[in-house]
Amino acid sequence: MKSIYFILLIFILSCQSDNFSDQDYIDLNYELGEENLVGYLSIEAFTADKAFGRGIPELSDEELAFFGVGNAMFDQSWVSSPATTTSRDGLGPIFNARACSACHLRDGRGKPLLENSAGSEGFLLRLSSGNNEITGPIGLSNYGDQLQDDSNLGIEKEGDINVNFEIISGEYPDGTPYELRKPNYTISNLNYGSIGHAQQSPRVGQQVIGLGFIDALSDQSILNNEDIYDANGDGISGKANRVWNIRENKTTIGKFGWKANQPTLEQQVSAAFNGDMGLTTTLFPNENCPDGVDCSKLSNGINEGDTVEVPDKQLSRMMVYQASISVPKRRDFKTLDVLKGKQLFKDLACVSCHIDNFVTSNYTLLPQIEQVTIRPYSDFLLHDMGEGMADNRADFLANGNEWRTQPLWGIGLIEEVNNHTFLLHDGRARTMEEAILWHAGEAETSKTNFMNLNKEERQQVLSFLKSL
Repeated sequence: MKSIYFILLIFILSCQSDNFSDQDYIDLNYELGEENLVGYLSIEAFTADKAFGRGIPELSDEELAFFGVGNAMFDQSWVSSPATTTSRDGLGPIFNARACSACHLRDGRGKPLLENSAGSEGFLLRLSSGNNEITGPIGLSNYGDQLQDDSNLGIEKEGDINVNFEIISGEYPDGTPYELRKPNYTISNLNYGSIGHAQQSPRVGQQVIGLGFIDALSDQSILNNEDIYDANGDGISGKANRVWNIRENKTTIGKFGWKANQPTLEQQVSAAFNGDMGLTTTLFPNENCPDGVDCSKLSNGINEGDTVEVPDKQLSRMMVYQASISVPKRRDFKTLDVLKGKQLFKDLACVSCHIDNFVTSNYTLLPQIEQVTIRPYSDFLLHDMGEGMADNRADFLANGNEWRTQPLWGIGLIEEVNNHTFLLHDGRARTMEEAILWHAGEAETSKTNFMNLNKEERQQVLSFLKSL
C-alpha cells in the first residue's frame, strides 16, 4: 500500500514540475525592490546623457544650485594662469587632463590606452620607488607618483606612454574559444631623467556614480566582511586597506580608488585635482612641479585672499555634486535569463566579494542618504586577483596582486554612456566575459566554475551583469 502512495506522490510532483512555467520562476526569484540599487534614491535614467549624471531625488534648492555649479566645474576645461577666467585657471604646469570629464566623460568610465597611443581618455600611469604602509607609495624624486604626459606652454611634459598587446588564446571546456589581451606598457621621451626600476601601475578612470553612498558607509560595515586569514575556509580572504587620512591626520579605512587607497570622497577628489590637473587644494596645497623647475617663478591660479587654486568654497560645490550623483535602476530585472543569471552569480560565489547589501551610516554632507540600503556589488576590500592582473606595485597595505573589489552598479550602462565596454583597472578586458576570465587568485574557483557552465548559462550570467 505504501508503495502505491509513493508512486502517486511522484506522479503529482512530476505533474507540478511540468506545469512550472517561466513566469512561476520569475515570480519566485524576483526580490521586491531589487532593481533599486540605492533604495528609493535610485533614478530611472538610461540614456547616454543622463544615466550617470543625475542627482538623487530630494535635493534642496541650495543643494541643486551647488550640484549645478559642481557639474559645470566637472565639465569645463581648466586653463593655465594667468587667464581672463579667475575661477578656472591654475592648470599644470604638468598634468594628465584639462577637465574632470576628460577622464570621466558624462560621469562615466575612461577609455584605456590603445596601440599607437590612440583612443585613450582617462588613462594614466602610477609610479613609485617603494611603499610605506603608513604613508603610502613613495614617489620618484624626479617624477613623483604619477607620470604627467601633458604640460603648459614652455614646460616639458614628463614623457609618453605606449602599449602593445599580447594575445592569449584559450578554450572553454565545451570547446568554445576565447581570446584575452595582455597589455605591455613602455615609457618613452622622458624629459626629466631615468625612471630606473620604478614600479608602474596603469589606471583608467572609473564611473563616478554612487560615490556619496560609498562615502557614507561606516568603517565597521566594511570590516564586517573582512576575513584576512580565511577563517571560514571559503578561499576568500578580503582585507581592508588602511590609508593615511589627511583631514583626520591618522590612518583610516580606504574606500576609493582601484586599491582602496583613498579614505574619503573629499580626499579622492582633491587628489585627482592635484595629480591629474596640477591644481592645489587645502588637502594637497603643494604645486605639482616638474623636477628642476622653480615653480615659485611660474604664475599660478591662486586668487587674492586664497591660498590654493581650488579653495574650500569652490571644492564644497564639487563635493555636493560628486556625493549626490545617483545610481540608475536596473533594467530587465524581471526577465527569465537575468533571474537565472542572478542565481548562477550566487552559486558561483561571486557574491562573496561582490556583496549586494549595505546600509549607509551618518553623513553630514547629505543627510538624505543616511540609513539607505544599497546594492553596490562590492565589499570594498582588497583581494588577491592572481599574477595575470598583478601590477606588482604596493599601495599602503595592498600588495602587487591585490585590488579593491570594483562596484558593479552601472556596469551594464557603460556602453550606452561611453560607447565602449573596456573593463578592469587598465581597460584590458574588452567585454564583461573577458573581465571574468581575467579573474584568478581568490577568484580562481569562481572563474573555473563559470567556465564549466554551458554556453546558455554563461550568457545568463552576462545578462544579469548587463542588468546592473
